[in-house]
Amino acid sequence: MADIDFDKVIGIAQEGGAIAMRDWQLGKKADKTWEKSPGQIVSDADLAVDRFLRSELEKLLPEAGWLSEETHIDHSGAGDELTWVVDPIDGTKDFVAGKTGWCVSVALVQNDSPVFGILVAPAVKEVWIAKAGSHSEVNGRALIASHVQQYDGCRIPAEELPPELNFTAVPKPNSIALRMAMVADDRADVVASTRWGHEWDIAAAHVIATEAGASVSNALGETLVYNGTHGKALGVLCCSKNLYDEAVQRIGKYVDENGVSH
Repeated sequence: MADIDFDKVIGIAQEGGAIAMRDWQLGKKADKTWEKSPGQIVSDADLAVDRFLRSELEKLLPEAGWLSEETHIDHSGAGDELTWVVDPIDGTKDFVAGKTGWCVSVALVQNDSPVFGILVAPAVKEVWIAKAGSHSEVNGRALIASHVQQYDGCRIPAEELPPELNFTAVPKPNSIALRMAMVADDRADVVASTRWGHEWDIAAAHVIATEAGASVSNALGETLVYNGTHGKALGVLCCSKNLYDEAVQRIGKYVDENGVSH
């Protein structure tokens, strides 16, 4: 990998968080929001953070490709050795509602795997950082992922759960990245999505969770491959390693290879 000043990456991501905070207030609905497609909310803050991150990260590593939620994606660069994979605000629904479950997500992908990830969640004053093969931390504290062995009763981020599922609901941020980070910090045991998602939602959280000791794959238990031709992933599973095999079996019943939940 190129000689990268990761401290500068962290500073850039934190400044992105500060830009977002200018348009966020606890309990207050954000102004200047709209739907870019049915059910897909975007705000002026998403675009402002995206512009800032792209400008600064491209200066830092001009040779890297770029993939983000808010910037037009040119797939002709798919397969670049180094690519920034960015969600300027993951959890926009919570952001615009004045809730705290959102973050700025920045990952550096080398070939097809994330090698560095940072989540900046300024509304809760948390910064999550991980480097592949090195460490994973939140606010300077080393992360140790959930290691529970019993699937029944395990903690799942959810607003509510049917009692027959025999799970324990824990607070659910709108950001899927922050939900995965909860597994990395032993605040949750299983996080799963069975629908097609996007690389920018999960890339940074992927390296944070795996370096903390969690298992991460797509919803079918297959290796997640990044920097592809469409920027999508068939769901995600992030859980205690001790639960992984059973989780794949249980969750696989609800999804097929076409990404259709049933």
